Amino acid sequence: MRKFLFVFFTVFMSLAMSVDLEAQISQRQIKKNRKRIANYKGRKKGFGKDRRYSYFGVSVNAMHYFGDLAPSSSMLSTDFGQTKPGFGVFVGHRFGPRYTIRAAFNYGSIHGDDYEASDPNDSDAIFRYMRNLHFRNRIKELSLVAMFDLFKNDATYVSRVQFTPYVYAGVTVLHHNPQAYVGEDSGLPEAGEWVDLIDIGTEGQNATLQPGDVNYGIEPYKEWQIAIPLGFGIRYRLNQVMDISLETGVRYLFTDYLDDVSMNYVDPGVFDSELARYLNDRSQETNAAVSGDFRQNEQYVSFVSGRLVTFQGRDGLTYTKIRGYGTEHPDNMRGNDNENDLYFVTSLKVSFIIGGRFLRAKFR
Repeated sequence: MRKFLFVFFTVFMSLAMSVDLEAQISQRQIKKNRKRIANYKGRKKGFGKDRRYSYFGVSVNAMHYFGDLAPSSSMLSTDFGQTKPGFGVFVGHRFGPRYTIRAAFNYGSIHGDDYEASDPNDSDAIFRYMRNLHFRNRIKELSLVAMFDLFKNDATYVSRVQFTPYVYAGVTVLHHNPQAYVGEDSGLPEAGEWVDLIDIGTEGQNATLQPGDVNYGIEPYKEWQIAIPLGFGIRYRLNQVMDISLETGVRYLFTDYLDDVSMNYVDPGVFDSELARYLNDRSQETNAAVSGDFRQNEQYVSFVSGRLVTFQGRDGLTYTKIRGYGTEHPDNMRGNDNENDLYFVTSLKVSFIIGGRFLRAKFR
């Protein structure tokens, strides 16, 4: 009997201790669960594959140049009369509620002309009018930019926001080749043609300059350049798979030679060709090269009066120049090398969504 009571008591105490231990564990678990609930902020919902999509599109572009041949020194100064249309193609991939990566190829041209942009009656512009330089440059650029939408889109492409402003930044690789027109009255074999300026070296890049010479140490510029594109735009949803965008941006360059103008006039005697001497200084031309308009008006005659200088060049020949336009003079500036050139690109884009995944519920 005692043995039975001992076994019964042992079992009873074991069960009691087990129940008490389980109760303690349950209480701790309850407290832990309550703490988790109190701190719960909701499960983060990622931008899954069903929301990501790609797109491609085309654009109509306009490029606006700012540099040494701009109408004024203001950064927003540009001659819109020189604007020519261009085109572009692009592809992009949306990988977040606000984020897109886009690659684009654009082709267009920039132009500048002292005769067209400068007012000879303006005391600040008469220098450029007298200088009488011009250029055209056909730009081919390949850009990779990151885009950030101001309005968030967590839905699939079918339910994307109706419209959103956005900003972008990235990197651009571009090819350029400035050209100038040789006047038909120049008497040169190239008369009536557009010639590549990079091969000529109008500021002495290809000449043998000596220490002490104007522009000594100058180097030829490169056809391939790097730029930093920055801009903003507005995108509007036309339908489930088509968007239209209007955007504008600037390309910050690391060269001052989009227009082939940057430093000073050099001694014409350092050139080995008549074409280089002609393109270096065009201040005494009777007519504007591109338009053919007569340019030696009253303002021109008044400015030149008393400024003609005759001197002997390094080649031993005698040259007559307007003081400050090809002579050894403190104001012998052809351009301003303190600031690099830049250009703006304004685009109207149409894009088409591809690769979007949208899963509909199935009803049986």
